[in-house]
Amino acid sequence: MEYGPNRKVAGILVPVFSLRGTEDLGIGDTAALREFVKWAAKHGFGAVQILPVNETGNDNSPYNVLSSMALDPLTIATSPSDLPDLEEAIYQQILEEHPIDPNPDRVNYVLVKPLKQALMEAAYRYFSARPPQSARRRAFLKFQRDQAFWLEDYALHRALIDWNHGVEDFSQWLPGQQTPAGARDWINELSEDDRQAFQDRVRFRAYVQWVARMQWEGVRKFCEKLEVLLIGDVPVGVSMHSTDVWQNPAVFDLTRSCGAPPEKVFKADPFTETWGQNWGFPLYDWKVMAEDNFAWWRQRLRSTLGIFHLLRVDHALGFFRIYSFPWKPQDNGRFTLLTPEEAATITGGPLPGFVDFDDSSEEHREHNRRHGEMVFQMFIEETGPHKLLAEDLGEVAPYVRPSLAKLEVPGFKIPQWERNWDRLLPGVEYPRLSLATFATHDHPPIRSFWEDLFAETRDPEKQTAAIHSQWEFMDFCGQPEVSLPAAFTPEIHKIFLRGLFLSNSWLAVHMISDLLGNTDRFNTPGSVDRGNWTQRIPCPIEDLDTNYAELLRFVKPAIRESGR
Repeated sequence: MEYGPNRKVAGILVPVFSLRGTEDLGIGDTAALREFVKWAAKHGFGAVQILPVNETGNDNSPYNVLSSMALDPLTIATSPSDLPDLEEAIYQQILEEHPIDPNPDRVNYVLVKPLKQALMEAAYRYFSARPPQSARRRAFLKFQRDQAFWLEDYALHRALIDWNHGVEDFSQWLPGQQTPAGARDWINELSEDDRQAFQDRVRFRAYVQWVARMQWEGVRKFCEKLEVLLIGDVPVGVSMHSTDVWQNPAVFDLTRSCGAPPEKVFKADPFTETWGQNWGFPLYDWKVMAEDNFAWWRQRLRSTLGIFHLLRVDHALGFFRIYSFPWKPQDNGRFTLLTPEEAATITGGPLPGFVDFDDSSEEHREHNRRHGEMVFQMFIEETGPHKLLAEDLGEVAPYVRPSLAKLEVPGFKIPQWERNWDRLLPGVEYPRLSLATFATHDHPPIRSFWEDLFAETRDPEKQTAAIHSQWEFMDFCGQPEVSLPAAFTPEIHKIFLRGLFLSNSWLAVHMISDLLGNTDRFNTPGSVDRGNWTQRIPCPIEDLDTNYAELLRFVKPAIRESGR
């Protein structure tokens, strides 16, 4: 499948967990994604963008990953039709033992995780009983050999977490054994029965990754048959308790925790408003990484491009200079109400700030610019041209976008943030190498944005500014004559959809909430709300055509007329 910026494409952003497939078990999976891709292609979309699908930690955030290489077991389609090692009778028996609403409005991870794990364990038992020379056994052995450079330590690390009852930090349980070599010494000291049981658990974790990889490679091939680009996501960091840190701590700076500075958009709580977002991921030690020509990054990108056509690089700004904290997120509460002077007393001096440097001098700005360009040049060497999308949103330093443009890496264009004095920059003036969208998974949908403006038009003190903001949107969409103020109606919704498609950007991507015109939100940055990362789309994929028939009659012609 050939693709590139010469051919404009319409896309949809949808988290895999949010999809409601025909046979999913309360969370979207690879089978549901295939259903959705087929549906998207039918309605004229040429790209489907998803969130990261690496294995996550216990907070369920797709950006807090346990491995830069491992895929999330929750994305595996576990029906017998998708999992050859699972017998129908066993499948039904496990479903009876783990009762769950198969079509909930939100993902219930407490129920979903043990159910999917029980199904994978049953499949593994059946698989292990196959003859050693069977085709599947041979294929699994080949996968283990080919992927040994990361898989061996990952499976060992993941088995240790299982042995520790799912607790990711096993330093107290296994003191002094915080290396792969130390863990293997510990295994050798186990009793024969325990050693065999543990080694079987290691093999199970490798088996899960084999199944996940095969399914995801199958999704990519399915997309190619339908000529739909699959856009993946590379998280900016990895968990402090990830296999990567455990396996090779030298390539990380474990003394600080990366995040984002305070800004106007995200004010989820007093800490975020005062100090910014503390994500808890360790920083990279770029000098150490350079010693082997950034092998860790190269293998990560190479592996991820094996299942996606394009990659969104999360928090691209952080590769120029990264905002970081001298304390971990669990300590945020101690600092919320403190002044910088009081915080420095506790930390011994260090405060949140940019690394390597802030942009307070020309020398610092030049250092940061050169560093970011070096990193992205290395990325491009590994991926080839026009395979990366830089999420360049937030507190954008003035050198970031010119650097990305020079390297021909598309950035993001969110219309309400792209201004030309008292109006929004027209979409026809966007550079072709860009991705246009009204909202990402971190933002409220455009309907929420518009309804907030409409509410402000009822306030005499805010009315004039709110009506002007509504006009700016209609002007951007090519409909400045719309009578305002206006509520969010089907007509306004269609204006938004068409307006984005008409931009000059290579990719015009509507978040699924914006496409369907609802207020569903997937994440509130900085929030610890357990509702984050749980929202599902309003109905099963198979019902979208019926439930949104009038809207969808408009969408395909609008895409075609925009030249996408």
